[in-house]
Amino acid sequence: FNVLLYPEVGGQAASYLKRTFGQPYTQVVPIGIGATRDFVEEVAGICELEVDDELADLDSRLPWYSRSVDSTYFTGKRVFVFGDATHAVAMARVAAEELGFEVVGLGCYNREFARDVRAAAKIYGVEPLITDDYLEVEAAVKELAPEMVLGTQMERHIAKRLKTFCAVISAPVHVQDFPARYSPVMGPEGANVLFDTLVHPLVMGLEEHLLGMFQDDFEFGNDQGPSHRAGAGFQARDLDEAPAAGHPSHRNGDSAHEPAAAAAPDPVPSGDPVWTPDAQAELKKIPFFVRKKAKRNTENFAADQGIHPISVETLYEAKAHFGGGR
Repeated sequence: FNVLLYPEVGGQAASYLKRTFGQPYTQVVPIGIGATRDFVEEVAGICELEVDDELADLDSRLPWYSRSVDSTYFTGKRVFVFGDATHAVAMARVAAEELGFEVVGLGCYNREFARDVRAAAKIYGVEPLITDDYLEVEAAVKELAPEMVLGTQMERHIAKRLKTFCAVISAPVHVQDFPARYSPVMGPEGANVLFDTLVHPLVMGLEEHLLGMFQDDFEFGNDQGPSHRAGAGFQARDLDEAPAAGHPSHRNGDSAHEPAAAAAPDPVPSGDPVWTPDAQAELKKIPFFVRKKAKRNTENFAADQGIHPISVETLYEAKAHFGGGR
């Protein structure tokens, strides 16, 4: 029999060999723990073998990791999946069934496999996106506002523009997606690699969130030099003289005893919703990986309610509205 790991490349050959020579071929792509178990069972069925021992030997850390890592990295994270059909369908299953993500979008660019993607999209209750136009993909990502994108190198560029996490799971890819180390995608060890691929962007994102939380602190502000260098950054001897954390004098480089004028609000393009300075400051306190969604929801709420400008109270009213806290 033949093992078909990538239908886009080997599907026609496997089908021809089956028709011409009666050679069966596998149809399960072993990406992820669940699919790998299904693959082993399929091979065992073709060979008329027992599968218990083989399945017991699947040595992957993904199930252990996904149960042990803080659930805030995983549970309910909204992901948009796009790529070639084989990887998109497989990664949607891994995301939903093995890592606890919520699939909010699924699509592919190879129309000859659209039927498989539509069938998978039906499982997750989402509208399939079958297109080779990256602008349509970008529009879908903007509309759905996922917390993470699983896609191709093009989706990586899209996600970067939209300030959204992204992991590359499908060709076309970049040279950086081919490490020198042993890094399979399929099988038990491949499941470990997938775990790292999907989780590390989220983990590093939280690290960036912590930096964002303290960016206005006088010790950690962007205008401060490395703390280990003499004369740079905050000095212990200045403790008694230093203004409170976040004082504008530290951010604007003024004297410690000479308060600076309040920073002007960000300029707002004509026709866009207007935020008060206090509301803008409160919005910046929201973790950056959900800030875009909170901003959009608040602006939609304000437009529906006829509120102008958007204040801190509007921000929290919108939060209660969309969070079911009314």
